[in-house]
Amino acid sequence: MLLTLDIGNTSTTIGLFDNDKLVETWSIASEKHRSEDEIGMLLLNLLKFNNYDKNVDYACMCSVVVCLTERYKNALKKYLYIDPFVVSNKTTNMLNYCVDYPEEVGPDRIVNAFAAYSLYKKTCIVVDMGTATSFDIVKGNGDFLGGIICAGMKIQAESLKKFTSKLPLIKIEAPSNAIGKNTIDAMLSGIVRGHACMIDGLIKECEAELGEKAVVIATGGYSDIVAQYMERKFDCINPTITLEGLKIVYDAHVLPV
Repeated sequence: MLLTLDIGNTSTTIGLFDNDKLVETWSIASEKHRSEDEIGMLLLNLLKFNNYDKNVDYACMCSVVVCLTERYKNALKKYLYIDPFVVSNKTTNMLNYCVDYPEEVGPDRIVNAFAAYSLYKKTCIVVDMGTATSFDIVKGNGDFLGGIICAGMKIQAESLKKFTSKLPLIKIEAPSNAIGKNTIDAMLSGIVRGHACMIDGLIKECEAELGEKAVVIATGGYSDIVAQYMERKFDCINPTITLEGLKIVYDAHVLPV
């Protein structure tokens, strides 16, 4: 079985594949103070609790948290006896990086782009709504053209709380109306509906630059909420595309032909 790990700024999403089937997913906090022993015991106990600890043979991971990358890598070696495949632009060579600085492209973005390229073989825009909201654009021939990085909705909510004296910290949820009748509803409209309008506008601009319509794929925890307010509907909402992408990357780069 293959263990896949997407280590993000806020949370780490873990998937377990039995051949091509994603059989389990878990989410844990990306606590930056955790030691490799704490991480190792957490992963081992998670697998033991679900009776998978004897079945995991391989691992593939991507990480945007520099201080956790080596700790997870060492934890997998020490506690699961697995040397994981770590995604980067240097280890993933089946995309053509048509950007100024390929080394700056986040591994999660590489995985999302490679998954879209492999699954659709068409020009795709992957919109990932996490701590940041990112757009990754890949052509059907494997050219990674770059993308867009914006503040995510959680960052927006936290910033409004931090940089104002009266606005509260709010939970992100679907607003009832565009015109808020109270502070919380007004904030939700600005953050959620505003995010939908931003995504709509940026997709339109990207397609104008591309000169063609793209397959637009949404992922991330807020996709379903934002999708309600989109004029340009997503062609696909896939909450596990990054985990699936890690599996695709592993199969393409590690498994023998």
